[in-house]
Amino acid sequence: MNRYCLALDLVDEPQLIAEYEDYHRNVWPEIKKSITDSGIQNMEIYRAGNRLFMIMEVNDTFSFDRKGAMDAANPTVQEWEQLMWKYQQALPVAKPGEKWIIMDKIFTL
Repeated sequence: MNRYCLALDLVDEPQLIAEYEDYHRNVWPEIKKSITDSGIQNMEIYRAGNRLFMIMEVNDTFSFDRKGAMDAANPTVQEWEQLMWKYQQALPVAKPGEKWIIMDKIFTL
């Protein structure tokens, strides 16, 4: 099993952050299914201020390219992603249109 850690920022407005957290307390069932169908077995998101940190544990069938293709072909995922852009803002190091950025592991104990 592989683990990936990713980061993203939220728009730094308390009301929008609260709404974003509400959506993630009640993630649409189709979104959960799209996540698990892609090979993601565990996903956690943490927040510090307006910075988000995601941990994904994936099986051997997972790839970011495959997940991207599945998401692009799923109208419900596209609707969710468009809705989430109201709350999200790219990290300063992100390329245009890029959301979650894969973080580099720099330490292991």
